[in-house]
This record gives sequence, C-alpha cells and structure tokens, in this order.
Amino acid sequence: MRYSRQTMLPDVGDAGQTALAAARVLVVGVGGLAAPVLPLLAGAGVGHLTLVDPDKVDLSNLHRQTLFREADVGRLKADVAATTIRALNADCDVQTVHSLLTSGNARTLVSDATLVLDCADSFAASYILSDTCRDLNTPLISASVLGFGGYVGGFCASAPSLRAVFPDLPDRAATCATAGVMGPVVGLVGAAQAQMALGAILGLDPSPLGQLMQFDMAGFRSSAFRFDGAPEPQAGFDFIEPADLTESDFVVELRGLDETLHPVAPTAMRLSVADYKTHSLAPSTDQHRAVFACKSGLRAWQAASHLRTFWSGPISLIAMGETPEQERHLP
Repeated sequence: MRYSRQTMLPDVGDAGQTALAAARVLVVGVGGLAAPVLPLLAGAGVGHLTLVDPDKVDLSNLHRQTLFREADVGRLKADVAATTIRALNADCDVQTVHSLLTSGNARTLVSDATLVLDCADSFAASYILSDTCRDLNTPLISASVLGFGGYVGGFCASAPSLRAVFPDLPDRAATCATAGVMGPVVGLVGAAQAQMALGAILGLDPSPLGQLMQFDMAGFRSSAFRFDGAPEPQAGFDFIEPADLTESDFVVELRGLDETLHPVAPTAMRLSVADYKTHSLAPSTDQHRAVFACKSGLRAWQAASHLRTFWSGPISLIAMGETPEQERHLP
C-alpha cells in the first residue's frame, strides 16, 4: 500500500516500483538541492542512496537546506540527512561519504551507481562528474541554482555530456555563499531534479536525458529545450588533484597570498590571471603539461583558455576549494 498512489500510474506499475527499489543513486552534495531531492527519492522507494558531502550544517544554510534544524548546526550534513531518510523509509539503504568529490574518487563512487545526481555548488564537481559519467555510460542529473534562477538537465549515458551544453565556464564566479539565493527557488529546482531522476530510472518517454529545464523565478518564467544532438567539445580542460602533479608539469598558482600561504606545488609560479595573460608564459620543451590552480577552477579555466590560443599541449586544472582558516592570512 505504501507506493499505491504511484504504482497505479501506467508509467510506473509494479515493474517500475521494482526498478526504483533496485536503483543505486549517488548524490553529490547534501545541501539545498538535496533537501527536496532526498526525501522525494526515498519516499518514491529508491532502494539505495549514497550521500557524498564533507561539510557541516551552518546556521546560514537553514533558509534553503530544510532537511536540517537549528539543533543540527555543527553536525555533518550527510549524517543528519541519512538519519532523516532512514526515518522516512526504513527500506531505503543510506550510506554516507564524508569527503569531497574529486577526480581521484569519482570513478569508484560512480561505478557503483545506477544514476548520479549533481547537487554540489562546484564547477569542478560538475565537470568531474560529467566526465566520469560519460566514460562509464552512467546517467547524470545535474542542477544549479543562484539568486532567483536555476536549471536542471539530464546528461551522459544516452545523452551528450554537461560539456556539450556548457563548454565554457561563466566569466565571473558566483555561488550561493557569495551572491545569495532564494530558498523556494532551490526547492523548486530540487523537486524538478528528483522528478528527472525518477524518470530516468523508470525509463519514461520522453527521456529526461537530453532535456534541460531553466527557471527564472524573478519573472516567474520557465523554459525547456532538448540537446540530444549537441556535439561534444574536442578539447576540454580536465580537473585533477594536487597529488597528480609531476615534476615535468608547468604549474601556475593563481591564488594570492591573501588566499593561501602555500602554493599548490613548491615549483609553481605565482601569478594573477591578468599577470599571466600579460606575460603569456608557456611550458618549455621538456614540460609536457600545463596545470593551473585556483579556488573554484574559474580563474584556472580563464588562464588555460588564454594558453590554448598559442599552445596546443595538454592542460589540466586544479580547484583547491576553501583555504583552511589558519592559512588565509600572513602572520
């Protein structure tokens, strides 16, 4: 009786419910988007959820991350969310991973998943997930929200990747923490993301894979389009980890001393994007790869795009994320 209201739908039925119970869904980011996504997936009977997020609940999260309560401030988001989901549906197996999604762990995490949901507020995580899902032929439902607007789309597997729709990063970096966001908009986009995820598991027609929906709640408008025929870009920049650096790499640290005292590598040149573009430096003949590092990946992408105009070798990016508090200021 638990799922009778959805199994009576011809597009679901007993076979669809069985598919939901067998599904293994990887959810990267347990924040605002995950707040509607996780209860809706568990409520629908998705059998296994893996939650990936190293962060703790903060008071500034609560206006949009409605899985959490004031008493949860300071606790690990993934653990709080897992407890809530298990209470909602004891048949849903929930596992937690208290680490960032990186190029080093992405393949292991994705390889065990039926479907991947990108609920992270990170350029690097989105592109790493897209590249990994493309390689493993795993469907990816990715969403993003900022201010009064957002989008959700179905990528990879039978559809083009995220890079096919978003081959370049925006000109300026903005996140919920730096530019603000309305809680109801996050809830709206997250609910749409959950429905697209269920549609992909159930094999609904038309497929959510190859579909992108956009929401502009400042003007109360929405739009959608299909991108099934979008070509994959030929030369994208991949994200790597500091541990992947080699002695033969040409490395540029784009973070200033006000961001971190320690460059990504001891041999890294420390330049701003403007300085790098002025000097137009390139790897020497014995250096086979260029690597740019910054906080979010945006400045690294901008410098890499400049290098690409006059150098054709491999280029990788490193997104270092938040700098530890003790490293943010000079003594």
